[in-house]
Amino acid sequence: MDSPRITPGIETGIQHISESVFVGLCRTVGTSQQVAMRRDVTDINEMVINKATKSHMNMRMWSGSYREGFRMKGSDVDFMCWFNNHPVIWDLSQTQFYNVHRHSLILSVSSESPPGFTLLQLLQPRASNRVISALVTMNGGRYISSSKYREITCSAVVPNSTVHGPCGSGAIGGLLEYDTAQCFVCDFWPPSASSWIDRCHTWPQPQVVRDIVRSGCHFVAIGHKLGNHESNEWRISFSLAEQKLVYSMNHCQFLTYGLLKLFLKEVINNGLGENEKLLCSYHMKTAVFWTIQQNTIPNWCPQNLLKCFWYCFKLILKWVYEGVCPNFFIPENNMFLSNIHGEAQNRLFVRLFGFYEKGLASLLHSPSLRSYITNVLYNPRLSICTDEHTLISETEFDKEMFSEMFARNSIDSSDLYLNMKYLNTIEQLIFSPLTQCQVFMLQVFTTSFLQSAAFTLQNMYSNTTENKLMYIADRMSCDMLKLTAKFGCISDRLYTAMYYYKTLRYTEALSVIEMTKVNLAQPYVMYDETVDTERYTEAVGGQSWSTKLRHAVAWNIKLDHRIIYINELMTEQMVSSQNHASVLLIPPLVVLHMLEFLCYRHIDTMRAQAALNDLQVLVHHDQGVYVDVGLRDISWQILGICQQISGNLQAALYSYQQSLTQDPLHEIQSATLMRIHELG
Repeated sequence: MDSPRITPGIETGIQHISESVFVGLCRTVGTSQQVAMRRDVTDINEMVINKATKSHMNMRMWSGSYREGFRMKGSDVDFMCWFNNHPVIWDLSQTQFYNVHRHSLILSVSSESPPGFTLLQLLQPRASNRVISALVTMNGGRYISSSKYREITCSAVVPNSTVHGPCGSGAIGGLLEYDTAQCFVCDFWPPSASSWIDRCHTWPQPQVVRDIVRSGCHFVAIGHKLGNHESNEWRISFSLAEQKLVYSMNHCQFLTYGLLKLFLKEVINNGLGENEKLLCSYHMKTAVFWTIQQNTIPNWCPQNLLKCFWYCFKLILKWVYEGVCPNFFIPENNMFLSNIHGEAQNRLFVRLFGFYEKGLASLLHSPSLRSYITNVLYNPRLSICTDEHTLISETEFDKEMFSEMFARNSIDSSDLYLNMKYLNTIEQLIFSPLTQCQVFMLQVFTTSFLQSAAFTLQNMYSNTTENKLMYIADRMSCDMLKLTAKFGCISDRLYTAMYYYKTLRYTEALSVIEMTKVNLAQPYVMYDETVDTERYTEAVGGQSWSTKLRHAVAWNIKLDHRIIYINELMTEQMVSSQNHASVLLIPPLVVLHMLEFLCYRHIDTMRAQAALNDLQVLVHHDQGVYVDVGLRDISWQILGICQQISGNLQAALYSYQQSLTQDPLHEIQSATLMRIHELG
């Protein structure tokens, strides 16, 4: 079982193929710069949320593949939530670190549970309603039942989620899969994992070990299938520790982990039914952890990538043969115990051993990697450059970075007080040791928070009879929106136009619209990931991200359902909100032409019709360049609304009917049917 090979007996060229696969993985998984950027954006998002909501509100932590930096097709979004005032302790002596009047303490009782699992005993009568509802009485004490808690909290984060393991699961927009785990936190490292600290001689580094131990652990709501108290037990989760370990990997180690994930999905599990997929990504990650720590491979580099993969694969094969997969932190916890044994274990071993006998030729079954291997096999003298800086252009990196930032710029900021806390948090974070990417992300956050605050303030004082209060609120809102024009991207200026329209200042709104129209028409503008690379590079190549954002980037307009931006879209926001969507995402040019039409209605009917014609041409004929396919439901809806306002009821009916045939991303079908009914 020693040597990786393409075919039995042929050992030459492995390093060359490894370099080619390294390049392929950099393009599939990401370069080290891309992975670092993804982590930075996610980390600062979490930092802002948790620092601003640090009292007793729900704390949140991204976990899983997305947090680790993967963006491969099928990567799901996992996050864990917990109450900050319900800490778990390992023994009663640790109560001294908490204010018992402000914290509801929970004691971990693991004497009757398998390794890695525990019971959670509530020590005080005071606790949140969801905890009280999940209590059971055992051995004279009150314990939190994991099964009850899981059922109660399944849809706490995202409505209509279904129970999947310890999580509430579902898909956002029918596309992005998510798992949300409502859990408990412990500030102390588990005594049962103390041996892990002693094992860390070479990896991870001492400062990483200290950071991990200081960060404690979590408890997720699932028991051991073979335990005595399965429905009441909780699993000790090392998600935060694992995230820190993955962050501490070098890029070759991370790509080896990515290669194992691809191999699992595209080769090992290919053609198997869901019940037959016994190995999971967590087993792959565990194998990489053990391989790194045991120092099996002295040099993790592009030339050794396939050798690294082979050692990890052999370790997994050994585990399956023995029926033992030791948890990295608590080795006594055999993660195969409940499902990989008997006949299922034998079938899995036979399958894996078949891939082992083929050697690295097994990788040819992977669609993601096949071409990178065959290119070298057919062209053994092919020159391969593994310099990551040559594998992705500046424009490609910018496109992904802006996409990542705008996707993460979704913090709830409809509450004015919370909005101010977010802004105050950003002010404090600016002086923290942050990466350049994280500082830039704070700029994006600031723009979003100021926009939300401006409209929230206007909504609060729009009906007041106190002219002075309304005047002060308006001045503050205008000042905040003027600031966003300095910080934000081109399309952010449309929020100012929306505000002016909402406050009946049509001339001012049209002035902003005209300037924005000129900016959006520039051939180098990156338009929601659509960009002319050559012209973008000529215009802003080599300049700061802030300059690029302000002069060469446009993104979709986001309308939070708890804030009224345009009265004409209140019905759509209300219906979408009732169907558990949180925002409307609208293409910038659709918003621009809509506002142009609505404003000119009050000033110049001919120009209003011209704006409506522009909107109609855009929605009818765009090929996914300016109107993303996923946003066609709201785009057709807006066209119909404008046509209905203009009196062209037949055209409006056609537009509404088209809206109903699109992908229902925004869940506005009921609003569309209501508007069709209004047409008579």
